[in-house]
Amino acid sequence: LRASKVMANRLSTHPKVTILYNTVPIECKGDGKLLGSLDLQDTVTKETRSMDVNGLFYAIGHIPATSLFKGQLNLDEDGYIKTIPGSTETNIPGVFAAGDVQDKKYRQAVTSAGTGCMAALDSERWLEEHYPEQH
Repeated sequence: LRASKVMANRLSTHPKVTILYNTVPIECKGDGKLLGSLDLQDTVTKETRSMDVNGLFYAIGHIPATSLFKGQLNLDEDGYIKTIPGSTETNIPGVFAAGDVQDKKYRQAVTSAGTGCMAALDSERWLEEHYPEQH
């Protein structure tokens, strides 16, 4: 689990939650309106089985949408845009990064909004500094 230890413990001890490690969903089945079961495969043994369910929360990993910047902006090993710590500045002057393409730790809407505001302010200051006659 990638959650904090407190949250992982909370989840693993919840009586209505089953954590399935080394398991991938193969097919969701239902009546066209409601989910009723999942076909699952064990990634180690390759065995498949069906599980009755009435809900599914599916999320794993995060791939930032930065492929179009590859070779232009400095990206880290996971594909996130590198910024100067404490700022939204990238390796290219006048180019700023914010939100999920730059924030690999929190990845929350509120931090995206905050860094978006930071990037807007950084952009405004950069433009004023480099093109003062247009302001």
